[in-house]
Amino acid sequence: MVDRIERGLEIAEREMLEEKAKNNEDVIVCGDDNVIRHIPASNFL
Repeated sequence: MVDRIERGLEIAEREMLEEKAKNNEDVIVCGDDNVIRHIPASNFL
């Protein structure tokens, strides 16, 4: 059951990144150094 949920989350994340990349949008991430960064979604694909 957990494997199915994790796989579904992976698919949803991939689809979100593809949609953001198609629209030239950024993903906002916060690293271990607590610095917020705006990174182009295409960098994750």
